[in-house]
Amino acid sequence: MSDPSKAVRVVPAPSSRLPADEPRVVDPATADAGDAGPALIGSRIPATHSRPAVVEVVVDGWRFELEVEDDARARLRERATRDPGHTAAGGPLEIRAIIPGRVVSVAVAAEDAIEVGQPLLILEAMKMQNELRSPRAGRITRVAASAGQTVEIGDLLVVVE
Repeated sequence: MSDPSKAVRVVPAPSSRLPADEPRVVDPATADAGDAGPALIGSRIPATHSRPAVVEVVVDGWRFELEVEDDARARLRERATRDPGHTAAGGPLEIRAIIPGRVVSVAVAAEDAIEVGQPLLILEAMKMQNELRSPRAGRITRVAASAGQTVEIGDLLVVVE
């Protein structure tokens, strides 16, 4: 019998994930090639404390990224993580730069009403454009960044109330 404490959870990474994809719990000791690809689990998966390991798999020329994480750790992380749809409803929310870069465009202005997921601005870093979206509905009280401005980690971009 296999040891359930050694089981790992495998789910496609966001870049490969489809809406219907569900995580699979696999025991590396008993996984075979027909088990949705987790024969790759037989290799050592790096232990990470904050995030699942990302493993790249190529099947018939198609590239997939899978997140592999110890199942017990994944269950603990899920219990400790707030529901993604749940955000604080009151008080100002400061949206800050998490990477240094240049503001390409700003899609909102002060006093604009916004919805969850609405684009706020585009930040270019390392020649990649990253669209920042609103984590909650509300009203823009301050836009601290402008197009063409260079920002550093932690710089204030937008305040949502």
